[in-house]
Amino acid sequence: MAEPRLLLTAFSPFGGEAVNPALEAMRRVPRRAGGLEVVTLEVPVVFDACTETVMKAVRGHRPRAVLCLGQAGGREGLSLERVAVNLMDADIPDNAGRAPRDAPIDPEGPAAYFSTLPHRAMLSALYNAGVPAQLSYTAGTFVCNRLLYGLLRALEAEFPRTRAGFLHVPFLPEQAARYRSPVPGMTADEAARGVAACLETLAKEG
Repeated sequence: MAEPRLLLTAFSPFGGEAVNPALEAMRRVPRRAGGLEVVTLEVPVVFDACTETVMKAVRGHRPRAVLCLGQAGGREGLSLERVAVNLMDADIPDNAGRAPRDAPIDPEGPAAYFSTLPHRAMLSALYNAGVPAQLSYTAGTFVCNRLLYGLLRALEAEFPRTRAGFLHVPFLPEQAARYRSPVPGMTADEAARGVAACLETLAKEG
């Protein structure tokens, strides 16, 4: 029997950015957490491909839990997302040029799914690691939300015991510095320290 694993994913850069802080954080995270192997995956910022990209890795690695990372410019700390809604409403196109408006992710699906991660335990781990963090009740309506909704729906059908959720990462300082009004930023190393604390928690919680 293969050893238990954790799957950590992060989106590619998008929206004209040369970097994605989520991807930079993922690259800095240790490849073991709580004795478990951490498998990493870069995910395209594409409405029609993100979920299946992650589910292919889930089917191949059978992880104990899945933690997805994405960029949320303007937020002050790491944001543990609790809810994904059945809506695509894009202000900018994805990396395939698609920008759906007022469209359901799944016309036959429920209005929302709740993340199945141990949010309170993860939030405590983030505080203990000295990383600014918060619980969030909106993952937006762009590809991040699309992935979380699609992933939770697919796992419910195929791997109901696999926990999954989403963590948003603020801009890197060099991204935030381009804005005239003050915009929060977080270094990739600090974000990685927070992600590692979340993975350690997932390894312990099972």
